Amino acid sequence: MQEENWVLCPVCGSKTRIKVREDTILERFPLYCPKCKQETLIALKNLNISVIKEPDAQTQSR
Repeated sequence: MQEENWVLCPVCGSKTRIKVREDTILERFPLYCPKCKQETLIALKNLNISVIKEPDAQTQSR
């Protein structure tokens, strides 16, 4: 039997609505937290979560 865990929000630490198993792999997954109402891009492998930081979009000047 695989162990299942809730994914915790990296911002506020509360439980999200996502449950993962040990063999779950997520890449560039947009995780939404219903408590702090923030969306964070994460990667998950072997129940280890890492937050993906993307540079902000910049306007193009002509």
